[in-house]
Amino acid sequence: MSVLITIIIIAVLILAHEWGHFMAARRIGIPVYEFSLGFGTKLLSTKRNGVEYSLRLLPLGGYVRMAGEEPGDENDPNGFNNRTPLEKIRVSFAGPFMNFVLALLLFIFSFAFIGIPESSDQPVLGKVLDNRPAAEAGLKPGDRIISVNQKSVATWSDFTEMIAASTSGEPLYLEVERDGRSQSLKVFPDNEGTGGKPAIGVLNQVNYNRLGIGDSIKLGLEQTYQLTVLLLSWLGTLFTGGASTADLAGPVGIVSLVGEAAQIGTVFLLNFAAYLSINLGILNLLPIPALDGSRIVFAVVQAVRRKPMEPEKEGFVHWLGFLLLMLLIVIVTFNDIVRLIKG
Repeated sequence: MSVLITIIIIAVLILAHEWGHFMAARRIGIPVYEFSLGFGTKLLSTKRNGVEYSLRLLPLGGYVRMAGEEPGDENDPNGFNNRTPLEKIRVSFAGPFMNFVLALLLFIFSFAFIGIPESSDQPVLGKVLDNRPAAEAGLKPGDRIISVNQKSVATWSDFTEMIAASTSGEPLYLEVERDGRSQSLKVFPDNEGTGGKPAIGVLNQVNYNRLGIGDSIKLGLEQTYQLTVLLLSWLGTLFTGGASTADLAGPVGIVSLVGEAAQIGTVFLLNFAAYLSINLGILNLLPIPALDGSRIVFAVVQAVRRKPMEPEKEGFVHWLGFLLLMLLIVIVTFNDIVRLIKG
C-alpha cells in the first residue's frame, strides 16, 4: 500500500510541475508535441489539439516535449530554442513554481477541511503502528490504559514516561479498558523510541481543529515559506560539508517515510506530500545541468552574450547532467537499502 500511495503522490507532484511548463509554453506560443507522465515504454496515450498526452511505464518523472528542443528542430522560429531569455525563464520557472503552489494548496486543504492536529493527554490509544510490540500484543485504537505493572496511569504523559523508563525486551503488564471491560495484556518494548529509548509503537488520540479559509491561507503561506527556508538551509550545509549524501533519501526511503506518515494520519500524509513538493521545486531550481535551474542559467547567459549558446553544446551539458542525476539516484537508493537492512 505504501508503494501505491507513494506512486500517486509522486505522480501528482510531477503532474503539477509539468503542467506549469505546459501552460507557460502554450501561453507564450511555443508548440507542444507531448505531455508525458513518466518515462520509458508508453502505456496509454491520446491526442488532442495537436498535443499527445501519454502515460509511461516508469512513474519517477515526466516531461513536456516542445518545439525547438530536439535534433533537427532547433530552427523552428516558434520553438523554445529561439525564444527570448525572458520567455525561456518563464517556461523553465513555471514548473518549480507550480510545486510551491501545490504545496500551499495541500496545506490550505489540510488546515481548512481536516484541521490542525492537537494531541490529547488522555491515556487512550489513537494509533497502533503495524509490526510493533503493541500490535503484536493485541492492543487496539481506543484502548484506555488503566495501569502499567500495577501502577495507575492518569495521563498520556504518565504512560509514555513509564514505557521510556522500562527495559527493552522485558515484559510490561498493562491493564486496559476496552468496550467497558478490563483486560490484561503483556507487551515487550523494543528500542525504537526517540533517542533509542524503549517504545511499543502507539500514538495518543489526536483532535483536529479546523481553521477558516482565511486563516488556512495565512498559515499555509507561513508553512510553505518556513519549509522552503529550512530546506535551503539544509542544502547550504550539504554544500559546505555539514551534511552528506548519506542523509539523502531516494525512492526506497520515500516509500518508507510515506508509509510512516500514512499510519499516523491523513493530515500528516498531506503535509509530507507538501514537503516533497517544495523539495521538488527547490531541487529543480538548482543550477544543475538537466534541471530547470540550468535552463534559467543558460537564458541569463544568453541575455548577457546577446546570443544563445550553441544547441549542441547546451544539449551535451544537459545530457551529462542527466547521467550525474541518475548516478545520484543510484547512490541514495543504495543508502536507503543499507538503512533498511540496518534498521
